[in-house]
Amino acid sequence: MKIFTLRKGLIVALSFCALILGVAVYAATNVTIAEGTMSYFEPFGGPATMRMRTLTIAPGEVLGWHYHPGVGAYTIVKQGTLTVEDGCGGEQVYTVGQAFLEPAFRVHRGKNLTTGEVITAQTFIVPHGSRFTEDTGQVCGHP
Repeated sequence: MKIFTLRKGLIVALSFCALILGVAVYAATNVTIAEGTMSYFEPFGGPATMRMRTLTIAPGEVLGWHYHPGVGAYTIVKQGTLTVEDGCGGEQVYTVGQAFLEPAFRVHRGKNLTTGEVITAQTFIVPHGSRFTEDTGQVCGHP
């Protein structure tokens, strides 16, 4: 009876450790500034939703692979140095004041390879009812 209880406790403890070690934890902070709906947006042929946000990425943090549907993400670096890696392995570095478009459906991830925070301001436009970001695995090109 005592051996069964110890074995059960060990299994529970090992399962918990595996769960903790197997889950990616991201410290990035996403703050929505404003969101609104357009009754008609020509590129989609119907209603669309626009969102503006700031994204703060902690020092050393690497975000998960993802893409943005709709028109992509219009991005301005407000603070720090942002490295964007695309799913094919290419990297582009952006510094304070630089603006760029993360093309729609291009798989990528953001990296903060510095010791200071990275802060970006972003605008998204998607078909009404769609998500602004879709998580995915590493893929070269469109998912």
